[in-house]
Amino acid sequence: MKEIFLWILNFLGLAYWVEIVTDYPRCTYYFGPFLSYQEAQKAQGGYVEDLQQENAQGIAVTIERTKPANLTIFDEKEEIQKFQRAITLSGTVY
Repeated sequence: MKEIFLWILNFLGLAYWVEIVTDYPRCTYYFGPFLSYQEAQKAQGGYVEDLQQENAQGIAVTIERTKPANLTIFDEKEEIQKFQRAITLSGTVY
């Protein structure tokens, strides 16, 4: 019964999700859905710990009612700019 209720809340965009934004890599992660704010809050520590073990930097956590379209959003534009700077600094242009 709980799973059905959670599915309905998530479908309506009323379920809680843990949103974690990292500066490096420049990503936004969504973890959930959860029935309550408290449930999401209890789970957030494990997600932060996993990202810290992956050497993520600048971790910011928000708990919100949302309906994410994607669970991971990667800032490709920033990575392309870093790659272009590395090529320019190496003195070789391809």
